[in-house]
Amino acid sequence: MASQPLYVTETIVLAGWELTEQFVLAGGPGGQNVNKVSTAVQLFFNILASPALTDRVKRNAIRLGGRRVSNDGVLMIEASRFRSQERNREDARERLKELLLEAAAPPPPPRKKTRPTRGSVERRLKEKAGRGEIKRLRGKSDGD
Repeated sequence: MASQPLYVTETIVLAGWELTEQFVLAGGPGGQNVNKVSTAVQLFFNILASPALTDRVKRNAIRLGGRRVSNDGVLMIEASRFRSQERNREDARERLKELLLEAAAPPPPPRKKTRPTRGSVERRLKEKAGRGEIKRLRGKSDGD
């Protein structure tokens, strides 16, 4: 159980009880230590049951989580980048924070429809007429 709260923004603070950590054996560098000590961290966060997130942020987080989110809405982040358990724990919490920050970002502004300028329309039509003329000249000759 992760006891420290995770501060994402001023409005989004995940309580310690919402985060569950599990330590597993990690591969990679570390010598004999890697076979003895469980340094990799699996961080579980139930997105759907979190009272700290709005519905929009929950939807975005599930979409951004992709295959890391189970059918029940539980996000699992696995961190095994470092040799120490504490640094892997910090890495997993930081990656969760980045995902939630991206999910909480405001949507982009709507696109404003624009019309092509008169000059660009004239240039396009002139180019089309030129291409058509080139293709017409490729055809069979009259036999003068």
